[in-house]
Amino acid sequence: MYIDSHCHLDRVDLKHFDDSFEQLMQSVKEHQVERMLCVSINLEDYPSMRALAEDYPQVDFSVGVHPSDAKEHRAKKDQLIQLASDKRVLAIGETGLDYYYSKESLNQQQASFREHIQVARQLNKPLIVHTRDARDDTIEILRDEKANECGGVLHCFTESWEMAAQALELGFYISFSGIVTFKNAQDLRDVAQQVPADRFLIETDSPYLAPVPHRGKKNNPGWVGHVAECLAQVRGVSVDEIARQSSDNYRRLFCR
Repeated sequence: MYIDSHCHLDRVDLKHFDDSFEQLMQSVKEHQVERMLCVSINLEDYPSMRALAEDYPQVDFSVGVHPSDAKEHRAKKDQLIQLASDKRVLAIGETGLDYYYSKESLNQQQASFREHIQVARQLNKPLIVHTRDARDDTIEILRDEKANECGGVLHCFTESWEMAAQALELGFYISFSGIVTFKNAQDLRDVAQQVPADRFLIETDSPYLAPVPHRGKKNNPGWVGHVAECLAQVRGVSVDEIARQSSDNYRRLFCR
């Protein structure tokens, strides 16, 4: 059984499931996915996201503002704290820095990132960190704000082993998405081979980044097994072992 540690269920294309969220959930179950973390990207959409999966106890939630939304959807700390008091909210984020798509909002991103870390420390909930083309600043802010006290995960990791090692030193986990299955992602597979067995997660980032053999299609949590299969090959262990390790790691990080 798998756990998808990062998905956006409110954005999955339901037309492939007869426009039925229930059918999506049934399909996910048939693909041996026992649990998933539905991740917030802004607070305006959070209530509808939360309501969509309210009746599905296998769905956990996070609350936060994606760095690309930080300029227009700045979160207030008291609002984050209030929403995160929900017992089904297991994490703060996704937050972080994205200098690839949103470098013009650098100052807003950094301020938002720091505030999310402060809330995570206050509530003792882990962070979900998005980072792209911002290696040095991401690590620097995590260190400055003592993010090691709350921990978290660098999700959909695509950066270098050097950055992964720095994050691991801070107590963070590294999560791999469908990108690790792509033909041109050998450098990332090399990183995946080196991450300790007790510090990696698997995810889909649905509806984005569908893994091979579904690359180019709309992603869904049922395909997280393809990420596990790739990691099993890379790490020289069974798929069952990857499923067990990543699920144990999820529970250790998020189920405090």
